[in-house]
Amino acid sequence: MAELLCSSAVFGTYFGLGDNMNNLSRMISRAKASWHLKTGWLGLFVLTVFATTSIQAQASDIQLQSVLVTLIEEREVPAQELGVLSVLDIREGDLVEEGAVLGLVDESEAKLAATQAEIEVDIAKAKVDSDIHVRFAEKSLEVAEAELRRATEAVEKYDKSISATEIDRLQLAAQRSQLEVEQAEHNHSISRFELRAKENQLKIAEHQLDRHRILAPISGVVVQLFRKQGEWVKPGDPVVRILRMNRLRAEGYLDSNLLTENLAGRPVTLTVVLPGRTPATFTGSLVFISPEISPVDGQVRVWAEIDNPELLLRPGLKGTLTIQASAETPEITAKKEND
Repeated sequence: MAELLCSSAVFGTYFGLGDNMNNLSRMISRAKASWHLKTGWLGLFVLTVFATTSIQAQASDIQLQSVLVTLIEEREVPAQELGVLSVLDIREGDLVEEGAVLGLVDESEAKLAATQAEIEVDIAKAKVDSDIHVRFAEKSLEVAEAELRRATEAVEKYDKSISATEIDRLQLAAQRSQLEVEQAEHNHSISRFELRAKENQLKIAEHQLDRHRILAPISGVVVQLFRKQGEWVKPGDPVVRILRMNRLRAEGYLDSNLLTENLAGRPVTLTVVLPGRTPATFTGSLVFISPEISPVDGQVRVWAEIDNPELLLRPGLKGTLTIQASAETPEITAKKEND
């Protein structure tokens, strides 16, 4: 453009058109400046629209179709002791709390052993509390020392009033009494250790008694009974199967191109059409994103933990999982969409 203006000026000067050519050059310069200004505004507008679109795309929710509802926890509760299943007070469909007693393996012998251990602890405590042997040994030592002292004084006053043999015997008696005091104190100290040993044996007996109880390891629903009351069981035999239903898992696959940021911990909603009911929405959070990307379709396995306080959601159902753009954790609810 500059070369064109210079050429135009030379041409105008040569042919006597200097003023007109100067005006033409000024017009062309103004047009060029106007074109640059409009081009700059256009570029800024395009960048603004692109940035706004990108932010909106990042902030939008992500939906996963056909996610599968599965269990997080299930337990087959075994017997821990050999014997007859004397008590089984549950049925399929019962709701149980963690730590609840589901059944008992015959515990008659274990109860007797625990009672015996408790009695032995009481005896050991009585020995520790009693210091009679120590006090008796100390009193015997006082008597022996007094006899030796009187005999020694008598010999000092009346020579040969008491034979040397008798003096030796009294000295031996006093020394024996001193040793008996030390032995009594030692025995009393040993009795404290015996008490600790008996208390430990009591704990073992009580633990053995507890093993006859079949306890629920998780809160959930009883779905299967493997044994009936009165049957013989061995350690490790399954007795009850329990499913945790108040919190379930929704598993699905996510396009790896959507993993532009860490989505773990994001609040989610699961929409499921319940059998015989209108669609219901459940809330939870995304807890796992697989580090592996499928080389076939570029999908990533993810799952969310879904709260199911009313036990309406069941394993095996399919639904739509929405990963929310906001990182705020939603309130734990399970409600129908029509509500």
